[in-house]
Amino acid sequence: MAARCRDEDLFDNILLADDRFRGEGYQEGFHRGSRRGLQEGRRHGASHGAKLSTEISFYYGFAVTWRCLLGLNADVRSRKRMKALEALLALIHNSPHDDPQSAQLQGHMEKLRAKFRQVCSMLSVPADFSDYIRTSAGTSF
Repeated sequence: MAARCRDEDLFDNILLADDRFRGEGYQEGFHRGSRRGLQEGRRHGASHGAKLSTEISFYYGFAVTWRCLLGLNADVRSRKRMKALEALLALIHNSPHDDPQSAQLQGHMEKLRAKFRQVCSMLSVPADFSDYIRTSAGTSF
């Protein structure tokens, strides 16, 4: 009788080992996946944050440069352009880019891009931001 009980325990251990190992494997995979997901999320966020920062910095430099160039002109057309440039600079300064989790960030970036396109139209310059980035891609510092 004792031998039969021991045989049943042995078979139970074999049958339950599959469930036990499956559970342990799931837990280990879950923890590894969580760590990897966090690492990829950080990398993805840093990449998109850098692109957003590059775009905003470009708009700021663009607006400041054109404001300096148009500052010497006093005609009506230049005043309208200056007013649009000041509006672009105000949007940049008031943007919620300090808080990457802001719900208004996407909407604000759309307004900023629209204002940039308007200013470019008034200045008769191309409004495609990617064209400006592509020309400086070969530059290394």
